[in-house]
Amino acid sequence: MPQGARQARIEAFTHDGRGVARVDGKVVFIEGALPGEEVSFVYTAVHRDHGEGRVEAVLTAAPDRVTPRCPQYADCGGCSLQHLSAPAQIAMKQGLLVEQLRHIGKIAEVPLWPPLLGPVWGYRRKARLSVRYVARKGRALVGFRDRTGAWVADLAFCPTLHPVIGERLQALSELVGSLSIKTRVPQIEVAVGDRRAALVFRTLDDPSAEDRAQLAAFGERFGFDIYLQRHGPESILPVWPEAPEPLRYALPDQGLEFRFKATEFIQVNAAVNRALVDRVVEVLRPEPGERVLDLFCGLGNFTLALARHAGEVVGAEGVPELVQRARENAAANALTNAEFYLADLTQPLDGQAWAFQRYHKVLLDPARGGAQEVLAGVPHWGASRILYVSCNPATLARDAGLLVHRHGYRLVRAGVLDMFPHTAHVESMALFER
Repeated sequence: MPQGARQARIEAFTHDGRGVARVDGKVVFIEGALPGEEVSFVYTAVHRDHGEGRVEAVLTAAPDRVTPRCPQYADCGGCSLQHLSAPAQIAMKQGLLVEQLRHIGKIAEVPLWPPLLGPVWGYRRKARLSVRYVARKGRALVGFRDRTGAWVADLAFCPTLHPVIGERLQALSELVGSLSIKTRVPQIEVAVGDRRAALVFRTLDDPSAEDRAQLAAFGERFGFDIYLQRHGPESILPVWPEAPEPLRYALPDQGLEFRFKATEFIQVNAAVNRALVDRVVEVLRPEPGERVLDLFCGLGNFTLALARHAGEVVGAEGVPELVQRARENAAANALTNAEFYLADLTQPLDGQAWAFQRYHKVLLDPARGGAQEVLAGVPHWGASRILYVSCNPATLARDAGLLVHRHGYRLVRAGVLDMFPHTAHVESMALFER
């Protein structure tokens, strides 16, 4: 055993993918450990009521342990579950969803859908890459933060990023290292569409004319749209080409194509998003005579698919740019039965007439904070079905408890979707019927 290391048997998993052990009567959360394993570990922090550590050696491996594909996995903070097989990751996330619905939502029976799966490598089409020029290495590091969060991991490539980006981290490193402002580039935002990809370089100083020329040459060489962002989002300007078209992604089964800007939110995993939209339409079953409400609608990812079948769809979103993009996407897809409203859905919706009308079906797709505030509209909607798409099982479980115990709905089915393989993010959906 390494000097200073302790030995432990791992009893369980935390929600963020760490092993749970009990050492000297105190709970310890151990990074890189799996349930059922015997490991040696070193402490990284000791608190009054618990400790934290990382694995130094696996003495008895769990059956589901696999060799991580990324050689920098031990250092990079972009993933936390590459040492666990993909099927076991899904089982772990499904177990967490069920546990949260039972424990927080007080829902005893949780019928499950089969998980929605997609590619587990090269899937990530949106990311914010950290950048840091390290003088002693004589080069820029481009990638995700390391596990401490203090530094940038030294990555040659990233197997979870879309290959058009993941296989070009070294080229990006060389590009940043060649700039006059190489120490003043903290971040590159990445967005990959079906046909092109875009890079937004955030800078703390204005680039020189030579810098701009190098950025443009890089974009032309690799087929990237290149943007600069000197201040806030309003300061984003194209470098190459001079007037780039919006990025695009399609939902072929729904006959839809969406346009989006590089900094706008889209679902990270294209294949899983297509499967998710198909399931939303299948489960809600909107009919030509029905009105459907889509809250937290973004640029219309679900709204337009529902509008293909429903009589009328109302979408609401809190980001003005996304509301505008949703309207543009509806027009581009020749859909005239979708209306979009700007609304802060984290606050009471007093004064918003659309929020207190009748709807046959409702879709909720909130951020991590959940949809608690908008659930005040449930009695007014009178919806026969409410479908909830979630990126946080804890707030889903809280809101599920409200729907079931306060508003008289029942949980029909729930399930996970593998939107973020090799990470502890749990994406899920749940259907409620009145």
